[in-house]
Amino acid sequence: MKKTNDRPLAQNRKASHDYTIEETIEAGIELKGTEIKSIRRGSANLKDAYARVYKGEMYVYNMHIAPYEEGNRYNHDPLRTRKLLLKRKQIDKLYGISKETGYALIPLKLYIKNGFCKVLLGVAKGKKKYDKREDLKQKQMKRDIARAMKDRSR
Repeated sequence: MKKTNDRPLAQNRKASHDYTIEETIEAGIELKGTEIKSIRRGSANLKDAYARVYKGEMYVYNMHIAPYEEGNRYNHDPLRTRKLLLKRKQIDKLYGISKETGYALIPLKLYIKNGFCKVLLGVAKGKKKYDKREDLKQKQMKRDIARAMKDRSR
């Protein structure tokens, strides 16, 4: 039986604040040498990462994977462009969506599944400043309600 470990090794928490996530797609990622060891150690960062279709293939840009300390000369460039492994139909669909105004492909999560590193891509639409403020108000109201219910049950 294969071992599944869907615990995120890296997460883009800012994405849900800056974007409205409309759809998610799981993609494999092509890694070199010591990158997987560094990811398993938790040294990956998705903060400014984004995905784009280039020459019919999907790539992720600005994803930072720190060099593996024990890797010496076999280490990699931390910010290199990495290829995402998707089927042709998925790439064509995402390409069409990303060409629409206001949409972006954002990596949301990096995790290991069945021994392979996976990236959860989100089809995201940028939020305006007033949308962000409204979301913060909603979140605060939910917290206040939960706090009041907790106090009431005591």
